Amino acid sequence: MSRSHSRLRLQLALGLVFAAVLATGATAGAWGSESPRSSTAAAVDAAARRWVADSGDRWAAYYGPEQYAAMAQALDGRYAGVGLWVVRSPAGVVTVSRVRGDGPAARASVRAGEQLTAVDGRPVTGLPVTEVVALLRGDSPLAGSTVTLALRRGSAAHSVTLRRQLLDAQDVVVDRPAAGITRIAVSAFTGGTGDLVEAAVHQSADRRGRGILLDLRGDSGGLVDESVEAASSFLDGGPVGSYQDGDTVRRLTAEPGGDTAVPLVVLVDGGTMSAAELLTGALQDRDRAVVVGSRTFGKGAVQQATPLPGGAAVERTVGHYRTPDGRDLDGTGITPDVEVPPSAGPQAAERTAITVLDDLAGLSGSGGG
Repeated sequence: MSRSHSRLRLQLALGLVFAAVLATGATAGAWGSESPRSSTAAAVDAAARRWVADSGDRWAAYYGPEQYAAMAQALDGRYAGVGLWVVRSPAGVVTVSRVRGDGPAARASVRAGEQLTAVDGRPVTGLPVTEVVALLRGDSPLAGSTVTLALRRGSAAHSVTLRRQLLDAQDVVVDRPAAGITRIAVSAFTGGTGDLVEAAVHQSADRRGRGILLDLRGDSGGLVDESVEAASSFLDGGPVGSYQDGDTVRRLTAEPGGDTAVPLVVLVDGGTMSAAELLTGALQDRDRAVVVGSRTFGKGAVQQATPLPGGAAVERTVGHYRTPDGRDLDGTGITPDVEVPPSAGPQAAERTAITVLDDLAGLSGSGGG
């Protein structure tokens, strides 16, 4: 579509401009004492690292070649990992919540319900889920690298060393937590996520049901375009948000024809970030959904990764998005319409969401006698 082509041109232009600035800085000695003849990949990498350290951009990051390759894989809906998911209790205990059948963890007989106590010798109790996932994927997260997990099954502790393999991310999972309710759980907005959300909404429309739970808990964000496409599944056109790109305000707009009738509740928590917050804010501002859970993370910045010679990359902030009502969520996050404290646990939030969904279905339905 033309929108995708436009985004590609924008990313390419930004990448070329920024890479040129880095190369010029390295050649001219702007970031050090390199001679004009030393604008090699190593010199550009050194300049990029210094720029990240001195930029004042809290979201700026330098990625080595393996890290950048893994990031590109992740945005394409793939990752090198061991095939398990974790949750953290209010007390900080990290537990394996799900094991995919085709992954290294399943082959090693790791089971849902086991407590994960350490990754490569680092204790994980009390760590945020996002940090635990980062440890599972590793500093050089490519297929073939290994990771050792310390686990506890009941009173018995054991460890297992797994070799990471390339897996489909399965960032959209659809199930039915209760009769007549479709839950669409999105863990990240990678390539194709918007299409999967749309397909799940259409499938739900084929059945008479109580509504949809859009579960964005723990969603770390991802591609803005995929978030906008997911919003289009629930909106009949109109604004999703905007972001400032230099002196230009870029409008993010939903495609027409989404399902505006099905009752909708969005579940969020402190791990709901970035593109997931953009989607939540749009549905909340436009009175399309009731938001249930706890305050979201508060990452309202849009990043652009710029490839460097040798396969490394620098990621920098290129703008801050705002919701349709003009809210800047960076550092503040989204306050749910119906708050459920994190201490109540994930099941309490889900039960509350189902109750709210039934209330919405009662308001939107027709009665008879």
